[in-house]
Amino acid sequence: MEQLSIRTGDGDCRSFVFKPDGAGRWPAVILYMDGLAIRPALLAMADRMAKEGGYVVLLPDLYYRVGHYEPFDPKEVFGGGDVMAAIGSYFTSTDNRKAAADTAQYLDYLSTRNDVAGERVGTTGYCMGGAMSMTAQATYPDRIVASASFHGGNLAGDDPLSPHLLADKMKGRIYVAAAVDDPFYPVEMNDRLEKALTDANVDHKCEFYEGALHGWTMTDFPIYNEPQAEHHWRELFSLFKAKLG
Repeated sequence: MEQLSIRTGDGDCRSFVFKPDGAGRWPAVILYMDGLAIRPALLAMADRMAKEGGYVVLLPDLYYRVGHYEPFDPKEVFGGGDVMAAIGSYFTSTDNRKAAADTAQYLDYLSTRNDVAGERVGTTGYCMGGAMSMTAQATYPDRIVASASFHGGNLAGDDPLSPHLLADKMKGRIYVAAAVDDPFYPVEMNDRLEKALTDANVDHKCEFYEGALHGWTMTDFPIYNEPQAEHHWRELFSLFKAKLG
């Protein structure tokens, strides 16, 4: 793991880079974090993405505008009952538009690394990062060729920053995975997103994961679902292999 700082228009973004073992050049991936931010479980996911998938993985701290913070403990955040009371000020420090603007600097940084192969980049996001992953592709369609969202919320809502409104700007492949019973992504929202992507002729796949709850991929969450988390890894690596190699 490498820890570094990437200068953006709003300050210095603490970031982490993981890569496969040994010498070589590999395609690059940007991982957009979930609402509980940088913590051991998320670092482990980025590491697995690099080692098992074969990618240089950039994990930026999207809460950098808030300043230094200690890693959140999911047991404490969820155990308190009011999640937004615990992370609300952090959560509102970023959004899809800000993350997309920051991504210009992330892409520039990746272009400077001599261990990154080519200019094509993949993205994946979790929870709030799902919408950011999709928005990034729409904003940089000539660079980002594959984007995934896992238990992402508000992907096709009434917010003007909703990523489904940018479907006509997406040129790569989109993969969206949701829990069957997720209040942040009801069936009606999935239908709205599917229509927007289909009408814009976007190469995409949207599916619901049976038995999974919102956040099922996170090993430190009480609702972690290992079988469906492994399903997520298979789909993610398949997406990246098809578009990045």
